[in-house]
Amino acid sequence: MSTLTTPTVSVRPIALAAPDRGDDLLVHLTAPSTGTGLPVIVFSHGYGAFGASMDSYRPLVDHWADQGFVVVQPNHLDAQGLDADDPRSAELWEIRIRDLRQVIDELGTVLAAIPGLAERTETGRLAVAGHSYGATTASALVGARVVGADGTSSASAKDERVKAAVLLALTGTGGADLSPFAQEHFPFMSPDFSDLTTPSLVIAGDADDSPLSVRGPDWFTDGFRLAPGATDLLVLAGAEHSLGGITAYDDTHTTDESPDRVELIRRASTAYLCSALGTTREPWDRLRDDATELGRFESK
Repeated sequence: MSTLTTPTVSVRPIALAAPDRGDDLLVHLTAPSTGTGLPVIVFSHGYGAFGASMDSYRPLVDHWADQGFVVVQPNHLDAQGLDADDPRSAELWEIRIRDLRQVIDELGTVLAAIPGLAERTETGRLAVAGHSYGATTASALVGARVVGADGTSSASAKDERVKAAVLLALTGTGGADLSPFAQEHFPFMSPDFSDLTTPSLVIAGDADDSPLSVRGPDWFTDGFRLAPGATDLLVLAGAEHSLGGITAYDDTHTTDESPDRVELIRRASTAYLCSALGTTREPWDRLRDDATELGRFESK
């Protein structure tokens, strides 16, 4: 992986009062120690029952901060050991979305945890990102909805303050495409992408054969195929659900460890966000047009 060159600072936990949630919303903040006009990424972690939390995804977070981004990671309830019989479990997907909205609403409070950071941050250049369940959560803020059992879509949670998204291992369409296990335990996993119009990069692995779908790895490209705003797709060769190891450094749960894949994700996500948010880092067009044995890019 590339060597980090920018001094960064990280503060955790930052507690945001959330009385309707039942527990305070805890946040992890990482930022460059220098620079001005810094854009913001709000990152939603994967399912906490599998070990993901606000402290995960350092291979991505450290790189983004090194490249001049402020990264805010909320700790969703599933990372706090939410019991299956907890009444909040049934609405966890909605609470997760509200977590992201609250972080954006209270960015000033979050940024104040690092003296002087608020003055160096340009909150108008704001992106969301997420992996797996987190990608599903993040996608709601750029326009995705959930199709209910009666066939109607949920109310929109789209946030016009969000200017771009990076959606890693974003789950695909529901209904008959879901496995019986997913239909029973994750009925909300039935997205309607028709209103996802905010510029978004979808990243998937061509070996991500999920037990949640009967479709195979192609299921994770649905967001790109069906969302008007999903302008670009990166499909990583040989990558499974951890996409080469984005969840942690030296993660023993990673079954497809590949520093080269992780480095491509870091470069691609950074270049895409810089392009979408109007900065002057590595040109997205040049990276997208580069042929690579690690994966393939598609655009529309």
